[in-house]
Amino acid sequence: MTYCLGILLRDGLVLISDTRTNAGIDNISIYRKMHGLADTPDRLILCMSAGNLSVTQNVLGQLAEGLPPLMADDPPRRIEDMPSMFRAAQLVGEAVMIAGRELKPALAAAGVPSGISLLVGGRIGGGPLALFLVYDAGNFIECGQDTPFLQIGATAYGKPILDRALAYDSPLDEAVKVGLLSFDSTIRSDLSVGLPFDMVVMPADPALPVVRRRLESDDAYFQELSARWSQLLNESRTAVPDPPFLAEAGISPRA
Repeated sequence: MTYCLGILLRDGLVLISDTRTNAGIDNISIYRKMHGLADTPDRLILCMSAGNLSVTQNVLGQLAEGLPPLMADDPPRRIEDMPSMFRAAQLVGEAVMIAGRELKPALAAAGVPSGISLLVGGRIGGGPLALFLVYDAGNFIECGQDTPFLQIGATAYGKPILDRALAYDSPLDEAVKVGLLSFDSTIRSDLSVGLPFDMVVMPADPALPVVRRRLESDDAYFQELSARWSQLLNESRTAVPDPPFLAEAGISPRA
């Protein structure tokens, strides 16, 4: 399993992915799930993946070599040449469909799950930041302001804090904290997700630097964040009123 999260705010884009992959409880390893599709002076486009690893690698290989041209004499179609983030997501979706046609019949015959999902985010030139979720069928949706995040993989445990604490106008540093807390909640409840985490922060202002960071298991900031959050959650119990129906039944709070 895996967990990948993209947060798109007015102030910028935050991408975080874990690195744990497993094919059973006795076959667990680390595999990078954040991939660079284009990293040039005029564009930075990243992809995060969840699902069948062989299908994902097929998609990434196609995108690296370029998809077949639409006209016989044209060059292969590459992410580096796409005019917009929408067209980039469209090309990724097409690669997913091609990989599905090539690999899924054999995988299905062998009883191997073949589904994948991808988060594609970044910016082209001076254009706006964008974030897309590409589904297993090759179709995709774009992240919007009402729910300014997209998730793939083990999404359930990390979603509640995102729903409660994120808004489109949240500051970028708050989004990083909330995003990491979402991962902290997930790794406490799902052993198939784990450190290290890969994180990229892209400010909306193109003049500001892009922050790239890998958080290892001994990362001091993440350890403090996790410990402080656990402490605050335990302390918050006293701030919540005791159930009145227990007091009415003669059950007093524990001293």
